[in-house]
Amino acid sequence: GSEAASEQGQEEEVEDRLKEHMDNLQDKSAKVRQAALRSLRLALASKTLSEFLLERRLTLTDSLEKCLKKGKGEEQALAGTVLTLLCLQMGSGPEGEEVFHSLKSLLVSVLTDSTASPSARQSCAMALGMCCYIAAADLE
Repeated sequence: GSEAASEQGQEEEVEDRLKEHMDNLQDKSAKVRQAALRSLRLALASKTLSEFLLERRLTLTDSLEKCLKKGKGEEQALAGTVLTLLCLQMGSGPEGEEVFHSLKSLLVSVLTDSTASPSARQSCAMALGMCCYIAAADLE
């Protein structure tokens, strides 16, 4: 009984922190956004959060889009990594495909931008490849 309640409390605490990190992706400060991206990267890499993310995938996708468009260097690289992990969490169903298709052209844009940092371009290439492998329904 108390063990289940404790586990429930821990899960709510994790979700609250994730919501806070997602909110921080909208911050004006690049340092705050990068810290939020690092925290999300760690969370998505270490725990299955499919249910939590399912409800918030559009919000997170919009935030990642802004980080990729307006961010520079490290922020773009982190956003690409978080996007890859989001695709992994969403899987090969319609949700994963939706996330991939909404950011595919932006990933290609950063990848082909010769002024973007090498780490951002590499991260976007990895995101494009992984998300395409996981979530692209059409063979092209």
